[in-house]
Amino acid sequence: MARLLLRLVVLGAFACAISAFARATAPDDKPAQSEAQQAAAAQGAAARASAGDAAAHHRLVLPDQIEWKDGPPSLPPGAKFAVLEGDPAKPGFFCMRAKLPDGYRIPPHSHPGVERITIISGTFRLGTGDKFNASAAKALPAGTYSSMQPGMKHFGWADGETVIQVTTEGPWGITYVNPSDDPRRKQ
Repeated sequence: MARLLLRLVVLGAFACAISAFARATAPDDKPAQSEAQQAAAAQGAAARASAGDAAAHHRLVLPDQIEWKDGPPSLPPGAKFAVLEGDPAKPGFFCMRAKLPDGYRIPPHSHPGVERITIISGTFRLGTGDKFNASAAKALPAGTYSSMQPGMKHFGWADGETVIQVTTEGPWGITYVNPSDDPRRKQ
């Protein structure tokens, strides 16, 4: 979508430049624009309209504007979450953040889709496998990015208050390796 928008904007700018050049060099007794120039100008107008639509869909969330809420029932209680874009329950792109208190643990689990996380602040410890093995986990400091394929079993915990960002395609889901770890069964 972004590439299409960029192409439309560039094409529109090119069409406007051609149209302006044609008007500046056309003799006074000729029509101001040929059909081709009119079509190019129309494409330029469409590109400008698309750029306006893109600006109308621009989303900006400053840190103090994030609305933190309790996490979904599929995750252990104690963390706060904020959906910044999209809907994790629906197909399509979404972006959410999780604010994890010190020591917050997520038992071994997997996801039906690719999980992409970025550590925004703090340290998140991430391990792979179907057993929680703290010594096998890797410390991921702020700025770290991780991508895990569907079905990859992993676990993690926060070392100090930690904020992570998940950007991926929905619908998001979680399946615990050990069903007794699933907080939905404890309700």
